[in-house]
Amino acid sequence: MVELSNKTRTAIVQLFAVFVTLILLVIMLFPFFVMLVSMFKSPNEIYHIPPYWFPKDPTFKNFFKVWDTIPLATYFKSSLIIALGTVVLNTLISVPAGYAVARLHFPGKKFILYAFLVTQMFSPVVVVISLFKIVIKIHFIDTYLSVIIADAVFTTPFVIWMLNGYFSGIPKGIEDAARIDGCTRVGALWRVILPIAAPGLVTTIIYTFIYGWNDFIFSLTFLQTGSKYPLTIGLYQFVGRFAVNWGQLLAAAFLAILPVLILFFLVEKQLVSGLAGGAVKE
Repeated sequence: MVELSNKTRTAIVQLFAVFVTLILLVIMLFPFFVMLVSMFKSPNEIYHIPPYWFPKDPTFKNFFKVWDTIPLATYFKSSLIIALGTVVLNTLISVPAGYAVARLHFPGKKFILYAFLVTQMFSPVVVVISLFKIVIKIHFIDTYLSVIIADAVFTTPFVIWMLNGYFSGIPKGIEDAARIDGCTRVGALWRVILPIAAPGLVTTIIYTFIYGWNDFIFSLTFLQTGSKYPLTIGLYQFVGRFAVNWGQLLAAAFLAILPVLILFFLVEKQLVSGLAGGAVKE
């Protein structure tokens, strides 16, 4: 029996890991492949059995028709308002809270941090009825603010945890030097700490934006006017009682995820470094 050297074993393990990764990647990306090819198909090609893996006669009609079928621009505007509103409210709450947890010492600090993580275990569906009653009581029903507050509530705990990891990794001496030079604690946070923690802040902003952009359950529950619906609800207009307009639905879905993809590629380096930095610091 031939005994393999350590170098050969390492190469085999790495090759196997690459093979498994490629298989998993193909499985995860297959639905996106189906979406990309189907949005260029005619209805006859979409429902053809056996299916065509690639369109026989590619067409862009689905992209043009989708603007006439639904008010896509209005849905884009609503999604943007909800996503940006969630980012602003979340940042205003999470930055000072994450800084306080990282720099101040108080009883129950560890418990609070772990409590933040526990809240991420609960699905919004569990509390949506209770939140609906509260929204009605305070007369926020059918307003963007109700959805923005709900999304901010569910994203704030994770963001505080991430920012705490980043703020804790910044040497306290840098902040002390700024305060000696005349900065207040708030001034040191704004002028010194936040620029250093920029990758972590970008990471949390992207996470919050995507959460608000993809919101469905709160928008469906709190909003009642069609002109205020975001994209996640607007896309359901392509789902009829007896049939689904797959071509236009997939074209609209692609347009809906396009802003998020562009945003991700623009801040890819900051996002990766932010996730890595916030994950390993405590």
